[in-house]
Amino acid sequence: KPIKGWIYLNKKSMPRFKFLLLLGRKSIHYAPVTIVPGEASYFVLENLAKKLKFDKEKLEKSYRRLAPYKEGNILADTYNIPIYFDENRTVKFLLESSMKKYKKLSMSYYNDFNTTAWKRIVTIASIVQKEAANRSEMPIVASVIFNRLHKKMRLQMDGTLNYGAYSHTKVTPLRIKNDKSSYNTYKHKGLPKEPVCNVSIAALKAAIVPAKSNYLYFMKSKNGIHNFSVEYKTHIKNVQKRREEGRSHISK
Repeated sequence: KPIKGWIYLNKKSMPRFKFLLLLGRKSIHYAPVTIVPGEASYFVLENLAKKLKFDKEKLEKSYRRLAPYKEGNILADTYNIPIYFDENRTVKFLLESSMKKYKKLSMSYYNDFNTTAWKRIVTIASIVQKEAANRSEMPIVASVIFNRLHKKMRLQMDGTLNYGAYSHTKVTPLRIKNDKSSYNTYKHKGLPKEPVCNVSIAALKAAIVPAKSNYLYFMKSKNGIHNFSVEYKTHIKNVQKRREEGRSHISK
């Protein structure tokens, strides 16, 4: 059917601004939405509400009802949202699109897809996403996670505390002391009970096939990438060096 006739049939169930957009610019059928790697769903839904003029509470309600996990359900990617979708259909579309890609990736590596096992992969990938400085570091960071888990060491990674509304909040010693959630890997052994954020395909692949290493520690260097180490004493040297560089920068 011609686009005008289609608009007429659907305008009553469509938000006014979307109806007017279709009416005035018939060539626009989709609203592109980009999910940034490492972003928590708390902010993803907030940004969706702003961009698409949605009710945030309705988005959150649909997400809680439809999402299999508390976090990490929407693959970082760009999605073309049909502009006649409401809050519920938009959330369903994002979740179903992501799940299809998750299943495809899992089948390519394991010839199987298990939601419980996949949740662990997404959880590890989410920590990798938060911690790695770039894509090339991801498999190495993943190896550190697996090595520490194998040795039953606490992960002690700041990125796990950047969950939910704290996604962009600097992790401080006071926060580490007071946060009692499973996300606090300074206090609790093992992985957090839920993923930390939404992840990219690269982070997932790193979690599935980590680098082979003996690394147990890493510290961000002056240029933003990480120095990885096997021995604790080497790690302490890297920490002290970074602190000295920081003091030198402040004194200039």
